[in-house]
Amino acid sequence: MMKMKLVDNVVRSFRVAKVFRENTDKINNLDFAANGENLISSSDDDQIIIYDCEKGVQKRTVNSKKYGVDLIHFTHAKNAAIHSSTKIDDTIRYLSLHDNKYIRYFPGHTKKVVTLCMSPVDDSFLSGSMDRTLRLWDLRSPNCQGLMHLSGRPVAAFDPEGLIFAAGVNSESLKLYDLRSFDKGPFTTFKLSQEKECDWTGVKFSPDGKTLLVSTNGSIIRLVDAFTGQPLQTFTGHLNNKGIALEASYSPDSQFVFSGSTDGRLHVWNAENGYKLCVLNADHTGPVQCVQFNPKYMMLASACTNMAFWLPNMDEVAAGPM
Repeated sequence: MMKMKLVDNVVRSFRVAKVFRENTDKINNLDFAANGENLISSSDDDQIIIYDCEKGVQKRTVNSKKYGVDLIHFTHAKNAAIHSSTKIDDTIRYLSLHDNKYIRYFPGHTKKVVTLCMSPVDDSFLSGSMDRTLRLWDLRSPNCQGLMHLSGRPVAAFDPEGLIFAAGVNSESLKLYDLRSFDKGPFTTFKLSQEKECDWTGVKFSPDGKTLLVSTNGSIIRLVDAFTGQPLQTFTGHLNNKGIALEASYSPDSQFVFSGSTDGRLHVWNAENGYKLCVLNADHTGPVQCVQFNPKYMMLASACTNMAFWLPNMDEVAAGPM
């Protein structure tokens, strides 16, 4: 993989390089390893699939028929992952991918887990549920390390340093907590205007830690200043007529924002000025619920029932701006 700078004409040149059709139901989550070498996905057909990003091949499949699987994430160990469950109960499970055995269970939530994120620096992780609680865990212990009762559905994310986390509540307020003293409550709260026709379904810090990206189950994405709570941009124009939680993601340099849509296309905006840069056409047969940029390589992944790997078209880039 060659070194390239992510600029407008490079982003516009992205094309689908490979499509994987192993899944029989929608892919509900994907996660790149921190080194960018592997990608893991979970889907509604109870499959966990691991892909090799350098070779562009599927490495292996692990089935979770008994518990179902959603919100899968790599841990810092390269052969382990955590995921939420879709069957039996709402326990979070810590899985060894090497031998397909569960290392530990994290019980506590009483309703569907809707947000799950690993700390970027250590073994702690956050989970939030429709039971209106946000829980802080450590992979080494089955007991919850911290519990927050909220007034509505939570979304949550760690900042890039793993020192603070953001919790979005009731689709109207963002609360920032210091990890070392979260039991004292949030150190700041940003109140945004309540969403009228949709709910918040995800929040992410930008890789540079300066902004927060709020995704919804409508056709709107919000960008907020992470220090002041000032609304910076509203990204629109992507189709979401099915009320689906469409993932929005940053490029690794925090310059661009990507989102799927229910018509199977990818939309890209400039994060700084809010302008739509391009719409990328894919071979997606259904709504693109998941889209993420590889943290280390010039590669994008998007998923409906199929998984698509995207790479820049070098001929177009070499030809210069269109």
